[in-house]
Amino acid sequence: MRFEALNRLWDSVRETSHDFRASTDVFPVVDIEKLSTTLDLKEKGAVAGRQNRPPPDAQSHDETEQRIVAWVEAEKKSSYQILEDQFQTFDSRLRNLDFEGQFGLIRQANASNVSDFKAEVASGVDELHGLRRKLKTAEDEMVGFKARHKLQRAAKVSSRAAWGFKVSLIVFLVLIEMVMNGSFLAKGSEQGLVGGVTEAAAFAFLNIGTALMFSFFCVRFLVHRSYALKLLGLLGLVAYVAVALGINIALAHYREISATILSGAGAEVIQRLKTAPLGLQELNSWMLFAIGLMFSLVAFIDGCYLTDPYPGFAGVQKRLDAARDNYIDRKLDLIEDLREIRDEHNSKIEEIIRDLSLRRQETAAIIAHRARTAGLFAEHQNHLERAANVLLTSYRDANRAARIEAEPPYFKTAYKMERLAPVIRTEEEWDDKVLGARIQSAQAELSEQIKRIGDEFERAIEKYHQLDNLFPESILGSTQAA
Repeated sequence: MRFEALNRLWDSVRETSHDFRASTDVFPVVDIEKLSTTLDLKEKGAVAGRQNRPPPDAQSHDETEQRIVAWVEAEKKSSYQILEDQFQTFDSRLRNLDFEGQFGLIRQANASNVSDFKAEVASGVDELHGLRRKLKTAEDEMVGFKARHKLQRAAKVSSRAAWGFKVSLIVFLVLIEMVMNGSFLAKGSEQGLVGGVTEAAAFAFLNIGTALMFSFFCVRFLVHRSYALKLLGLLGLVAYVAVALGINIALAHYREISATILSGAGAEVIQRLKTAPLGLQELNSWMLFAIGLMFSLVAFIDGCYLTDPYPGFAGVQKRLDAARDNYIDRKLDLIEDLREIRDEHNSKIEEIIRDLSLRRQETAAIIAHRARTAGLFAEHQNHLERAANVLLTSYRDANRAARIEAEPPYFKTAYKMERLAPVIRTEEEWDDKVLGARIQSAQAELSEQIKRIGDEFERAIEKYHQLDNLFPESILGSTQAA
């Protein structure tokens, strides 16, 4: 896998760092009036007052007052536990931001990304080198072929469209000749036009087929440098003329004979060819002969131009074109692959750079939220103390109104609740200035990484193009020869 270190860093960026949902109602507000009713403070205060309890010399709270204080202390401890849970959540969120781990992954990615990209480039260079050697071999073959056969021109290789047109022309000739010959032969066929076409099919395939075979496999040797092969081509041309004349004159005779003889027409045609080959009696027979000869000649010319007239030249050119196309296409594919790798790398780096800034902002937000929560707890303790004093006052007022004896002196003393101080652990937290400097440094390293990958991409393109200059003399010679 490419850029494993970068991918691990990018995956860590995509993972959420917490599942926290902020809420402003961390500590509930005490409903003092409802609590007073629940504790039945006024009635209990009146009952205790009529009994002059607590006595005038009492130094501590009575049972009801202790219940009030106990409830407030229990609520304070419960709220403190909520605060501890909140602090643990904040600590977990801060740990999950894991700046040290992020910086470590960045260092690891910076150390390996360029190496990974270079390895990808080296793999492409090796592959292109093999394809370039094959292209060089094909070029050498072309140069050698031209030198041996003293050719100063480029090979004529038909395109797919031209090849399709030529093949279609041959098929068209066969079909047309079948229909036209059948119309002439229908005169003596028991099955009429259909029978004539059926009989003409063999003549059409034989006529067109022999023209193609002689043009493609024999007559082309007329342009060969070898005199022996030139002689073979000349003999092929003579043979073609003889065969074309023989097939079409035989077909014309067959038309005349089949119109009068129901059986044995073939033997009679052979006898006529021996004694009077040009003794055709009807104009339609001569027309059939001329049309067949014309179709044969068109097929012969078409066969000569199906490929380059010089034997073997088109095959060498096709192998050269295939090797060149494979080399060029693969080089373009490799360049596109490198471009995609570069763009993917850069997009991940840019996301990581943005993530570092967002993590710093989140760190500041978490710390501010933690401080705010600690402030809310301090205010909540003040609220609990005020609630306790309101509840105690409500009880004591009812008690005081029902008493005969003097009230205890501590009735005039307000309740002082002992505060719980939250413990905030900041030993492992980053100082914001130090963190900002580290993030800025890491972002600069990542930006430099983008530049280095871009430089490696440009060098890779140069390496790929330099393969074309491995054998410049061969390329130059091939160009001049062409």
